[in-house]
Amino acid sequence: MSINLPEETRAGLLANVAPGDNSPALSVTELSGALKRTIENAFGQVRLRGEISGFKRHSSGHCYFTLKDENACIDAVIWRTSAATLAFRPEDGAEVIATGKLTTYPGRSKYQIVVERMELAGEGALLALLEKRRKALAAEGLFEAGRKRRLPFLPRVIGVISSPTGAVIRDILHRLEDRCPTHVILWPVPVQGEGAAAKIAAAIRAFPTLTPKPDLLIVARGGGSIEDLWAFNEEDVVRAAAESPIPLISAVGHETDTTLIDFASDLRAPTPTAAAELAVPVRAELAAQLNELQHRAQHCLARRVDRQRERFELVTCRWPSPQTMFAPAVQRLDEIGERLPRSLAARAGSARADLNLVAGRLRQDLIDQRIARLSDRLSAAWKMAELVHPERPLSKGYVRVTTRDGATLTSAAAARAAQQVTLRFGDGAVDATVGDTAPARAVEPKRRKPYIASQPGLFDPAEE
Repeated sequence: MSINLPEETRAGLLANVAPGDNSPALSVTELSGALKRTIENAFGQVRLRGEISGFKRHSSGHCYFTLKDENACIDAVIWRTSAATLAFRPEDGAEVIATGKLTTYPGRSKYQIVVERMELAGEGALLALLEKRRKALAAEGLFEAGRKRRLPFLPRVIGVISSPTGAVIRDILHRLEDRCPTHVILWPVPVQGEGAAAKIAAAIRAFPTLTPKPDLLIVARGGGSIEDLWAFNEEDVVRAAAESPIPLISAVGHETDTTLIDFASDLRAPTPTAAAELAVPVRAELAAQLNELQHRAQHCLARRVDRQRERFELVTCRWPSPQTMFAPAVQRLDEIGERLPRSLAARAGSARADLNLVAGRLRQDLIDQRIARLSDRLSAAWKMAELVHPERPLSKGYVRVTTRDGATLTSAAAARAAQQVTLRFGDGAVDATVGDTAPARAVEPKRRKPYIASQPGLFDPAEE
């Protein structure tokens, strides 16, 4: 079965223009541009309410995410300049109202909203985002009690992070002056609005690098709505407070106001004035307490002295008198004093008798004979020393050969090895150099007669 179609409707190899058709084919770019102009002109500025999903901040500073509700979703983009003006940090799950223009993205054939302004959708959405953030930070352990530190008792330097204008800083300075004047360093920051959270976090992180370094930090702000206090709920501020190496007091809002920095700080004060009261003690009370402690210490010392005196008197009253204690020793000393002269006289008499006994044996003639005999032996020993002196043969024509440093050479081989020698004669010394000569023939030494000592008691070599 065949169907007859008009010639102009039949598909062919080449595109044909039907008779009466004056609209040329559109390019994809032309159609995309037409759609873009149509959507932008038809809708213009719109406000959308939805939940943020898939939020991502690009390295360029632009933000990309999706706004969705129960039945539909639309892509959204916030350019860098608009993202910098947001009063809060967008997060997945936050319900917001976004204001911007609808447009298309031809590169992917999709439409999207370019957000120029975005706010949380009412206080309920704000509280829901706050609770979600609180649970996430608590799960990381930033709010644990074990992380909190004790405040210094009497800080010498206190750092205050607050607005330089307004009643907060004046109340803190006035209360510190009344209680205990101390050195205060103010780091001025905006406490609400655009960029406040980043500057507060930067101030907390910068204080530890100062000189002098503060002993305590106070982050303070007056009361306000949850929107006014939102900078102190930002994650960057909470993390800076938890990571601060300096103990930190949060004093944000009135007593009923609660922010996330209160959970991360080491101590929460209900008001800025209360923070100053918690930071330092009252100087007058300290002086009174010191006086009281001094009085108590003196009283305790006096009582201790009295008790020790009573114990001493109780012990000493039981001791015997000194006369009774030393009487035996005194009596023994008297006895020794009486016996000492008699003992000395007896000892002297005995020594005199021994001296008289020895004196009879020490006759003069025996002593003289002993001295004469020893003198003769000494003279004979001296003559023998002169005869055996090593320099004595030099006066008879002998020569002693030594090295240049005085060591005696006893063989021709030693002289040839030394090369540089000294010839020592009876009247002086001559330096000489040993040349290559034929080895000298050995000469049998002449036998000498043994020396016979003429004095009794001297050493006689013939007796060996």
